[in-house]
Amino acid sequence: MTITPVLLCGGSGTRLWPLSRKSHPKQFASLLEGESLFQASARRLYGQAFSAPIIVTSDTFRFIVTDQLSAAGIAAEAVLIEPQPRDTAAAILAASLFRAQTDSEGLILIAPSDHVIPDAAAFSAAVLAGVDAARAGQIVTFGLTPDRPETGFGYLELDWKPAGTAPEPIALRSFVEKPNAESAAGMLAEGRYLWNAGIFLATVATLLKAFRQEKPELFAAVQAALAGASHDLGFTRLEPIAWAKAEAISIDYAVMEKARNLVVVPYSGRWSDLGDWAAVWRETETDGLALSGAATAIDCRNTLLRSEADGLEIVGIGLEDIVAVAMPDAVLIAHKNRAQDVKQAVATLKARNARQAESFSKDHRPWGWFESLAVGERFQVKRIVVKPGGSLSLQSHVHRAEHWIVVEGTAQVTIGSDQRMLTENQSVYVPLGAVHRLENPGKVPVVLIEVQTGSYLGEDDITRYEDIYRRT
Repeated sequence: MTITPVLLCGGSGTRLWPLSRKSHPKQFASLLEGESLFQASARRLYGQAFSAPIIVTSDTFRFIVTDQLSAAGIAAEAVLIEPQPRDTAAAILAASLFRAQTDSEGLILIAPSDHVIPDAAAFSAAVLAGVDAARAGQIVTFGLTPDRPETGFGYLELDWKPAGTAPEPIALRSFVEKPNAESAAGMLAEGRYLWNAGIFLATVATLLKAFRQEKPELFAAVQAALAGASHDLGFTRLEPIAWAKAEAISIDYAVMEKARNLVVVPYSGRWSDLGDWAAVWRETETDGLALSGAATAIDCRNTLLRSEADGLEIVGIGLEDIVAVAMPDAVLIAHKNRAQDVKQAVATLKARNARQAESFSKDHRPWGWFESLAVGERFQVKRIVVKPGGSLSLQSHVHRAEHWIVVEGTAQVTIGSDQRMLTENQSVYVPLGAVHRLENPGKVPVVLIEVQTGSYLGEDDITRYEDIYRRT
């Protein structure tokens, strides 16, 4: 029997701002070197004991999900689209009901998509250690052996202290909310407390029974949303009216803290939820310094310096316990001990209507991405990258005209009834009000510079006539 992974990736974390924002959250970012956290999570739960994953995400991220899975060489069993965020309980229930359509007795592993677990083999061994208990009707959760008195995590209290290093299920006594520093130190010393990883293994039937018993109204709403789901470009869109009736509640509060059939498998390998910049520093530091991009540290200690923009140098001199992250449109400077408070800065920016609070400097689209290079009162300059096979919608603008200059690749351009191919160093003018489209029929990305001029340059000045991605 194989295990079906369920990866939750609809969140929009703010504690890693400015790199993680609502429009492009941390699970899709390359916080560590190489692939994204989402790709690493999907790869960790792929092959051998695992079947193709079920992904639960939002409409905003659906094409990022499929692009990143494709780049990792992984095909999903399904991608479920939440019409609006309803926290983890509804998302997990939707995935469980979907899996029950083909195998109600199958095992599923619920996992966040933004955790760092470097030793995939050790983690798989911990999962397999819980299989027999899960098949016997228990819900298996996984507890991380703490290495410090952490106040940012919830804890799991065990019936007895784990003995040895071999993973085995242990009865759960209670969930413990995030403690204060003194309590966290006491729990670390006591040895019966593990960090709550928010990862669960159970049969579909066991989870559905728990939901029916503890949250019947939630069960009915999510069941109706799945029954009324539509299928669109390979995605399963949950029905929005029924989904809106689902209670927004976490899986712990909805089911797990009430269940009497929970056991815990301890995991003592390396793990991090990369919940703030202090956690990123712990994962990446060498001799106390965590440097990324064009970063230089002179006489610095216990400091993270990160440049996330081409051509932007960040230099620290004489710093200690400092986090500094520089992006093209925002810079964060904070004491490392205040890393958890970054979300307060995001809330302040949002109250001021600063676009940097939620919008990423690169705006990702199903056809590729763009970024603003210069913005004036009546003009804007963008760099646009269209992936092979990508196509902008057939559209027009009420308030702006555009100039396109191709700098890499070959683009097919439609303006009114005129269609032409543009190669490198060629340009075209799109008059205000003209119906137009740009496509990439080639095998390499198309890169162009777009110069917009007009009285209003917002992204909502778009009238779409045709769109291969079925956006409204």
